Amino acid sequence: MLSYQHAYHAGNFADVHKHLTLFAVVDHLLRKKSPVTYLDTHAGRGLYPLAAEETARLGEYREGIARLWQARARLGDDPLLGDWLAAVGRVQARDGRLDHYPGSPWWLSDRLRASDRLMLFELHPGEHGHLARQTLPDNVQRIHGDGLEGLVKRLPVATPRLCVLVDPSYERKAEYGEVAEVLLEAMRLARHAVVLVWYPLLPVGRHRELLEGLREGGLRKIWRSELRLREAKEGERGMVGSGMLVINPPWGLDTRLEAAMRQVTPLLGATSRHTGDWWVEE
Repeated sequence: MLSYQHAYHAGNFADVHKHLTLFAVVDHLLRKKSPVTYLDTHAGRGLYPLAAEETARLGEYREGIARLWQARARLGDDPLLGDWLAAVGRVQARDGRLDHYPGSPWWLSDRLRASDRLMLFELHPGEHGHLARQTLPDNVQRIHGDGLEGLVKRLPVATPRLCVLVDPSYERKAEYGEVAEVLLEAMRLARHAVVLVWYPLLPVGRHRELLEGLREGGLRKIWRSELRLREAKEGERGMVGSGMLVINPPWGLDTRLEAAMRQVTPLLGATSRHTGDWWVEE
């Protein structure tokens, strides 16, 4: 199924959660000089104009990045949030006006060093076409193909370190189990990789298949972060929250991210809350 296009949801609360986590992980990885290969399995377009037809149609960014942008002066007191929002500011066409939102290819390429490598997978032909037109560094490889399949085929990598972002649409119920299976194989081939996995929190709780699959498969050292906007009502459909797993998280990531999320959650509504814990300890 190739119907999903992230442009309809760009900059929503889940993007804030996902990309803030990604930004924090990359920040930790850059504290060491050894090269890193980054791999994004579901890259999308790379940069999203908020006035584009798709993004403007649902306007989900208004309940996500727009709320943080409006409060950025006081959110800058938190080091992680301040740096993240400053990076968001660099893609705006005009000072002070929010008109673009950066996707994961931008977040991963923005601080890419000459010795690092980045592989961006996108299967949707239209989305890959948009990605191909983005201006990115020379050490970025854009691949029109299945990122989960491509991840396993490209392991191990040549650099000493590896960081992977897995961010499917989960349009098919089977994807939860497929992601778990691929990650178990990938971690067998690259046991020290830092892997970030995004998943939606839906009323039916399908994400449990993914979480249980990783734990039952024997993986260790998995930190879980969940941002929940509200508790699901009976019969409700649609996403009520956003989840992130970080396998082999850098030391101190949990503390930094939880401090930042304490500033973010009040902006997303009175019922929003964030929880962080070890899904599987070391």
